[in-house]
Amino acid sequence: MATMLVLVWAAVAAAVDCRSSWATKTRCSSLGSPVTRRSNSDWIDLTDEQQDLRVGNKYRIGRKIGSGSFGDIYLGTNIISGEEIAIKLESVKAKHPQLEYEARVYKSLAGGVGIPFVRWFGTECDYNAMVLDLLGPSLEDLFNFCNRKFSLKTVLLLADQLISRIEYIHAKSFIHRDIKPDNFLMGIGKRGNQVNVIDFGLAKKYRDPKTHFHIPYRENKNLTGTARYASINTHLGVEQSRRDDMESLGYVMLYFCRGSLPWQGLKAATKKQKYDRIMEKKMTTGTDVLCRGFPNEFAIYLNYTRSLRFDDKPDYSYLRKIFRDLFVREGFQYDYVFDWTVYKYQKNAQAIAQAVGNTAQAGQGDPKDAQQAAGRKETAQALPRGTRKIIEQPVETNRAVGGSDRMLRSAAKAQGAGSGYPPNKYRPMD
Repeated sequence: MATMLVLVWAAVAAAVDCRSSWATKTRCSSLGSPVTRRSNSDWIDLTDEQQDLRVGNKYRIGRKIGSGSFGDIYLGTNIISGEEIAIKLESVKAKHPQLEYEARVYKSLAGGVGIPFVRWFGTECDYNAMVLDLLGPSLEDLFNFCNRKFSLKTVLLLADQLISRIEYIHAKSFIHRDIKPDNFLMGIGKRGNQVNVIDFGLAKKYRDPKTHFHIPYRENKNLTGTARYASINTHLGVEQSRRDDMESLGYVMLYFCRGSLPWQGLKAATKKQKYDRIMEKKMTTGTDVLCRGFPNEFAIYLNYTRSLRFDDKPDYSYLRKIFRDLFVREGFQYDYVFDWTVYKYQKNAQAIAQAVGNTAQAGQGDPKDAQQAAGRKETAQALPRGTRKIIEQPVETNRAVGGSDRMLRSAAKAQGAGSGYPPNKYRPMD
């Protein structure tokens, strides 16, 4: 009898295991082959037969919404809470897998203001997957939304936070190595005025976290990052360190002020030749020319970062102070009203006025009703959603080193300006 029960139990277990294996194979095969996946851009647009594609058992994969370094990003849903999240996927057969490393960098930086917090990371079928929350648009998206020019006030509001974000990353013994507008995203909801940093696929430890022993100086390195914002030393093949992140940030700020940089749009037959042309233009364009027409603080910033030695620690407080002093001297208010906030409401007001005018001409109903209806419609049209870039909404507990994020303290009081972003939410990596 006991033998019979054992045999029956074994048969049941085998059947369950077989069914589970079949379900997994069916679900994985629906994802498509990692080798052919990129040739079919719609492979993850869900049909009725694909509604159960999941990672981490509870995150359903939806349509592709963007790309980051070393992976593609998809809209996802927590099937338990119904919450929308983002899922970054990378083939396990990739020649140089980076997603697990990126997830570990996020975990090392977790707790800082404006640092994404990974909800889940693991391997599902033939993919490494990292689950993050949706956030607002990138600074590049907002730059385009504002007709590719930011006011001095907006640049200074951003500069204060950007310096603090990089300082925090450096304090955790990492350098980012790909500082650019696409990798900074605004928050949503209550954190709509907060700048967040994403995409740590190229980040690197520049020192030992315990001993603080700095990595050695090296040359003949390939360019890592984005050539437009790369430091001169990076172009010259020198190993990157903290100074290079800070110099890149200087180019980002001038890009926002100017609308473009002098080395954009250069043509060349090969990528190497293009990089060489960018380097030459960057080296021959003096800071006086690059910063002409803008406050001297930008030239001071750039000259300072270019003067740093390989293992020097940048004086982040000094750099923040020169821009804060300029902010006060210009008579700006710490109200966190950015250009995109103003631009959005100007567009809304124009649309409302046009709608009221059309109604009055047509003689249809009360103009006040038309104005209210138009206002509701236009207010519902938020700023660019920025779903091409996805990150986690962080817990604002540990501020940047030395409380340097002082400007953020008034953010909650300034929420009346509104960010125009949809709300979102999260959970820690195992």
